[in-house]
Amino acid sequence: MNQATKKYANYIPIRELAAIESQLSPFNVYDEMREQTPVRYDENRKCWDIFRYEDVQYVLKNPKLFSSQRNRANESMLTTDPPKHKQLRDLVNQAFTPRAIEALAPRIQEIADDLLAPHLATGQIQMVHDLATPLPVIVIAELIGVPSSDRERFKEWSDIQVKGAKNDSDEAFQELMVEKAKNHEELSSYFMNIMEQRRVQPEDDLISLLLAAEIDGQKLTDKEIVGFCILLLAAGNETTTNLITNTVRILAEQPQLQQQLREHPEMIQTAVEETLRYYPPIVAIGRVAKETVELGGQTIQAGDQVISWVGSANRDEQKFANADSFIPDRKPNQHMGFGFGIHFCLGAPLARLEGRVVLQTLLSHMDQIQLVPNTPLQPIQSAFVFGVKEYPVTFTPLHVNE
Repeated sequence: MNQATKKYANYIPIRELAAIESQLSPFNVYDEMREQTPVRYDENRKCWDIFRYEDVQYVLKNPKLFSSQRNRANESMLTTDPPKHKQLRDLVNQAFTPRAIEALAPRIQEIADDLLAPHLATGQIQMVHDLATPLPVIVIAELIGVPSSDRERFKEWSDIQVKGAKNDSDEAFQELMVEKAKNHEELSSYFMNIMEQRRVQPEDDLISLLLAAEIDGQKLTDKEIVGFCILLLAAGNETTTNLITNTVRILAEQPQLQQQLREHPEMIQTAVEETLRYYPPIVAIGRVAKETVELGGQTIQAGDQVISWVGSANRDEQKFANADSFIPDRKPNQHMGFGFGIHFCLGAPLARLEGRVVLQTLLSHMDQIQLVPNTPLQPIQSAFVFGVKEYPVTFTPLHVNE
């Protein structure tokens, strides 16, 4: 492995997206990259950037050529390769079946209703703070088996999990890694404490299931369980928070969609999929080349870092007709908003369900959803997550419960 793997490139911002306007809407930059430099080496971040759909898919579906392993202490399913990856995923799948997820729908509806209730009469809501953050945190907390009273801490921990360096300097990267190491320590100790309690008294939650799960007589180690809980916390919270907020942002930017979806509720599911393509919560996924490989006329050396820009792939005209238009009933829609291949997001069914429930609920209670005028939007400080820190909206209440 060469020097390239020392600094994890997916935490370092690319210079082309330095301006806040570009971070809030990077898609023109992606278009230029796909056209001009679809496979390019970035000297600042010491990595390859891949922008076309076909190339991104090739990288993500070939774990033998492009490894998820990194030189990092905190290993999880996200950063392991087969056969270890399959073993972990099979174990976790025992506790994470589609049927178990679908059974959460009534509870997710209840949480959405409770969070929205105080705001329906006022006609305004801070979308991130009041709904998009607490909903997935409460769901994940209950699923894992931790008290929802810790959800403020959960949010802080989640934010640091996906946080990127403030610029591409060595100092900013080191500062970030110190913060992430401390965060990992706090989370590990938090989950180890809950695991100790569940060993004595198992409950109907994910931690108890993971402690009991085994394949071929082999159980997960404590470190693996902690790794999974941390992964679920970051992936489950951040992805869904930004999926919800990005959905609302699209509704506000394209108000005609609000009535269209209200009149055609059968489109809600495909509209969530189109959001994952059009404004995907995750825009970049990192890998390391395991051997020297040719891609897009370039030679990628073994050990080089490779960043697959799914945010760009999702707007590739070669794959999607009218790629820059939001088409709520787009079919087929083979977006890579949840990644692709063996690392396809395990929490995708949960995120989809939460997105669907929230979109249905918002449309049944709110009309004329719009961003509060003159609100300066702030992008999330992350090189691989696409979202905004807050999105305050006003709306006309449709059904205010007396």
